[in-house]
Amino acid sequence: MQGLFFESDEGVRYVLRFLVFVLGLWTAWRAGKAAAEGWAEYPTVIIYSLGLAIGMRFLHFALFQGPFLDLFYYVIDFVLLLIFATAGFRIRRTRQMVQNYYWLYDQASAFSWKKRD
Repeated sequence: MQGLFFESDEGVRYVLRFLVFVLGLWTAWRAGKAAAEGWAEYPTVIIYSLGLAIGMRFLHFALFQGPFLDLFYYVIDFVLLLIFATAGFRIRRTRQMVQNYYWLYDQASAFSWKKRD
């Protein structure tokens, strides 16, 4: 691919790293949202994030020759994915509670709801 889109191999690596990063965060967001849509509890989001972190470590290993079994990088991937999965979960759960139980709850913020007065 060298010379076709970029002058050096480094440009391709930066673009691929960015795409893998965005793909991972978007997948975590959708996993959290899917857990909320299925009315699953929050521990499901944690389990999904653990699996996604393994997948992200594999992509870094396969595409960029990064370490696969390195606890430090696994934890970093897990925390970032968990943040996005939690955000997707909480936003969707808030919408569910406010829309499905509109006589009981009002939206307090994007991540929470409150009892209607």
